[in-house]
Amino acid sequence: MDRRDFLASAGLLAAAAASGCRSTDTAPAGGIIDTHVHFYDPARPQGVPWPPKTDSFLHRTVLPPELKALARPLGVAGCVIVEASPLEEDNQWVLDLAADEPFILGVVGHLRPGAPGFRAALDRFARNPRFRGVRTGLWGVDPTAAGSAFTDDLRALADRGLALDVGQGVPHMETAARLAAAVPSLRIVVNHFGGPRIDAGPPDRRWLAAVRGAAAHPNVVMKLSGLVEGTGRREGDAPSAPDLYRPFFESVWDAFGPGRLVFGSNWPVSARFAPYARVLDLARAFLGERGPAAVAAGLRTNAMRVYGLPSPA
Repeated sequence: MDRRDFLASAGLLAAAAASGCRSTDTAPAGGIIDTHVHFYDPARPQGVPWPPKTDSFLHRTVLPPELKALARPLGVAGCVIVEASPLEEDNQWVLDLAADEPFILGVVGHLRPGAPGFRAALDRFARNPRFRGVRTGLWGVDPTAAGSAFTDDLRALADRGLALDVGQGVPHMETAARLAAAVPSLRIVVNHFGGPRIDAGPPDRRWLAAVRGAAAHPNVVMKLSGLVEGTGRREGDAPSAPDLYRPFFESVWDAFGPGRLVFGSNWPVSARFAPYARVLDLARAFLGERGPAAVAAGLRTNAMRVYGLPSPA
């Protein structure tokens, strides 16, 4: 974090620590970066493999203007697309979307390490500077199959300065720890706080152990996302008060510290559970309790370092 980011974040502590804080109060200099959003268009001729037609909430056209209208007034200056489609050419579709939209700072594509053709596809997409990593561990990808082809492909990812996003859940965090040890030069990002079930009880012991195991490797990063989804409140009414989420945030903070947390909204999926502003407010509240440096790091500078992003325009 540079001096400008730190000074611009001064004064955030009191506002962000309050349970009723609003994202519009202030933002780090240069703006917040949201590292986990999805764009897609079921109306295109080939349709989309995700979300399914049966999902009436998500199965609609979702493009940057809608997110910008929600996020920019709250201080968000740019985003990273995390591609949810397993179709190889859909990586090009989102890159084409990014070419005409400066709000999109980067793309985490969907490719399958260890699969035939991975290296050729990686070479192709990595020529585009907006291509900043690969998501795996979902849609039939088995990250536990860490044989030579799989780990060799991960080394190729690391050699290009790209990151690996992995899914949520205890098995994926345990796998992230194994992969981090096998390829220590690779930046690995665990999605959605590792997927805990969030209720009034304490965090699950297996989740806690997996968080600590993943955090033991300095090349593993945790994404501050998925909190409202963890409540299971699918009517948009996930609680706004931080206390419900506090034990989970504190567990992750204790394990990863200020330098290995990045904010992501998981929008539009998160909108099923809470409005965009509430998702961002929760992140700012917890980071604000740790001071202005933590706010700037978690909402901006860590994302730029982990994904190798340019400064938002």
